[in-house]
Amino acid sequence: MFRTTHAPRLAPILLTSGIILSLAMGVRHGFGFWLQPISQQYDWTRETFSLAMAMQNLAWGAVGPFSGMAADRFGAALVVFFGALIYMAGLLCMALVDDPTGFALSSGLLIGTGLACTAFGALSGIVGRTAPLAQRSWAFGVLGAAGSFGQFAMVPVEQQLIATAGWQGALFLLAALVVLVMMPLAFMLREPAPAAHTAGTHQSVGDAVREAFTHRPFQLLVAGYFVCGFQVVFIGVHLPAYLKDQGIVDPQVAVIALALIGLFNIFGSFMAGKLGGRLRKPWLLSAIYFARTLIIAAFILAPLSPLSVYLFAASMGLMWLSTVPLTNGVIAGIFGMRHLSMLAGFVFFSHQLGSVLGVWLGGYLFTLEGSYDTVWIITIVLGVAAGLVNLPIKEAPVARQQALL
Repeated sequence: MFRTTHAPRLAPILLTSGIILSLAMGVRHGFGFWLQPISQQYDWTRETFSLAMAMQNLAWGAVGPFSGMAADRFGAALVVFFGALIYMAGLLCMALVDDPTGFALSSGLLIGTGLACTAFGALSGIVGRTAPLAQRSWAFGVLGAAGSFGQFAMVPVEQQLIATAGWQGALFLLAALVVLVMMPLAFMLREPAPAAHTAGTHQSVGDAVREAFTHRPFQLLVAGYFVCGFQVVFIGVHLPAYLKDQGIVDPQVAVIALALIGLFNIFGSFMAGKLGGRLRKPWLLSAIYFARTLIIAAFILAPLSPLSVYLFAASMGLMWLSTVPLTNGVIAGIFGMRHLSMLAGFVFFSHQLGSVLGVWLGGYLFTLEGSYDTVWIITIVLGVAAGLVNLPIKEAPVARQQALL
């Protein structure tokens, strides 16, 4: 167990965590550009690639609670270091294997595990422990903005790497980048020595899990986050192919669209964290889901053009990862900091189950029907449901936490 640190450490912790998260999320957000070249070279259907991405998201979510437990117990530094090593191995194997099973294990299992150890789940605990209570929601927003900056910065880089070095060469270069950047930075996340147990901080992992999963607001938060995963991963992976199917063959349109999502979510995540310190976070979450629903409906109903794509990307970008600081803020407010990374990992597992369904269903229904129309409709229905589910969530600390305040 690690003691909560003081505000002077917040800036370097946020900077280091932000760089790591930018790279981890940035590399992953560009995987949609590998769908067509890999499928064409190996004569795979889009469902084959989609299944591998589904496995990636499932592994990311399934490993998340355990990487969170490790980060809460041993610190984020160790978890991020080994996660970067696994991430690198996944990128190298993704470039070298030529059969669907090997591709699913590398791009799916290995990279998903690497993401679980280098993204929000592993980093949220150290940021929450470092930030004073008054700045915690803001700090989560800054971390979310860093993940968005990675998408904005890395997506054009990845597309250019594929164009100049080929899709395999691009993966080799990204693997080298992970090693050279993530692994050294991991050592900067070392936390102070464990503090002595104080009243109320000795709650076991089992007790924390039972407390959370029998708490109604936590259950509702888990249900809403499933929809977030379904929406963002379906769009992130399948949007480039969808645009090409609809006659927008210039690849730069998809590149710009995914970059715009990242750019505008820098502001969206930051503002969500800032507003979360002033307004009820569950109401903000509901507003985000309802807004996404309207944006998606307008996109599929309006005439498609590069301009409509850019407007869609910018609008969705404001909502893209803005759920993350609010969700982590609700968890921290209800249950405290001791098991934040682990509990955030469980909620994120629900997110990743939605991601699995979204990315796989996109490929499956396209193979079955020859279009993405049905999946777009599903995203709209789920968005309405998520908006309604978050409305009744209460942020009040559990009785155990209230006694500590």
